[in-house]
Amino acid sequence: MKRWQLWVGLLISAVFLWSALRGLRLRDVWQEMIAADYIWLVPSVATYFVAVWARTWRWDYMLRPLKHIPVRRLFPVVVIGYMGNNVYPLRAGEVLRSYVLQRQEEVPMSASLATVIVERVFDGLVMLLFVFVALPFAPAPGDGTRALVTIASVAFFIALLFFFALAAMPQQALRLVTRLTTWPVALPERYRQRIVDIAGRFLFGLESLRHFRNVLMIFVTSVVIWLLETVKYWFVMQAFPFEVSFFALMLMNGIVNLFTTLPSAPGYVGTFDTPGIAVLVGYGVVPRVATAYTLVLHAALWLPVTLLGAFYMVRAGLGWSVFSQARRVAERNAAA
Repeated sequence: MKRWQLWVGLLISAVFLWSALRGLRLRDVWQEMIAADYIWLVPSVATYFVAVWARTWRWDYMLRPLKHIPVRRLFPVVVIGYMGNNVYPLRAGEVLRSYVLQRQEEVPMSASLATVIVERVFDGLVMLLFVFVALPFAPAPGDGTRALVTIASVAFFIALLFFFALAAMPQQALRLVTRLTTWPVALPERYRQRIVDIAGRFLFGLESLRHFRNVLMIFVTSVVIWLLETVKYWFVMQAFPFEVSFFALMLMNGIVNLFTTLPSAPGYVGTFDTPGIAVLVGYGVVPRVATAYTLVLHAALWLPVTLLGAFYMVRAGLGWSVFSQARRVAERNAAA
C-alpha cells in the first residue's frame, strides 16, 4: 500500500476514536472493564473459532472446482489471512491467504482471489440482511448510518450481479478481455497472454456461482457464520451489567462490519468501536458501559485469531517477509 493510504486510514481511525471517546471519563470506562466477568470470554472465543471453521468450510466449498483441500489443511491458511487483516490495513490478509494457498496447495492466486472477493460480497449482503431484519426492533439509526446502509446495499447488489454475469458467461467475458488487449492499442504479445491467463484463472475461480445449489449453500453458510459471531457478542455481553435483545446485537454486528469496510488503521481501530458504541447507546446502555463492552469485544475478536495466525505462520516456516511477497504478486497481477 502507498504511504498516503496508511495515513488516511490512521486519520479516519483517529476521527472515529475521538467521536467515540469524547465526553467520557476514561477512568470510568476502565473501571467497567476491570469489573467485567471475563469467564464469559471462554465460550465467546470458542464460538468465534467455530465460526472461523465454518468460514473455512465455505471457502473449501468454493475452491472445490479448483482443488479439493481438506478443511483441516485449509483452516491454518484462513487463520493466517485473518491475522493479516488484523495487523495490516486495507484487508491485506485476503491477499495473504491467497498467496499462502498458492505456495502450499499450488492453487492459482488469481483464481482463489476471485473466491475471496465473492465471499466478501456474500458477507456484505448478510450484514445488510441483519440490519434490515433488526431495524423493526431497533431505534432508527442516524442519517450517516442510513446513508452507509443505502450505499452499501446498492454496491453489494451490483457487485453480486456482476459476478453472476461473469460466472454465467465466462467465454464471452474472456473474449472481451482478449479484444481489450488489442484496443485501442495492441499490447505486446507477452503482456496480452499474461492478462488473458490471469483473467481466465479469475473466471475459473467463479465456478461455484454457476449453479443455484452452490449459491444457496454459500448464502446459508454465510448466515450461519454471522449468526455465530452474533452469539459471540451475546456471550461477551454477559460479562457486563446490561442486556439488550439478540436483534440489537444483530444490528450492532451488521453496522460495525459495514463500517469496517472503510479505510482505517490496522485492526479496524475506531471504525469498529464508534458505530458499536452508538448502537448500544441508542438502546439506552450507559455510554461508559457501552464503550467498555465494545472495546473488550473488539479485543476478543482481534487477539485470539491474531495469536493463532502467528503460530500457524511460524509452524509453516513463513516469515514476515511473506506479506511483502504476497503484495508483490498482487501488484503484478493488478498491473496486468
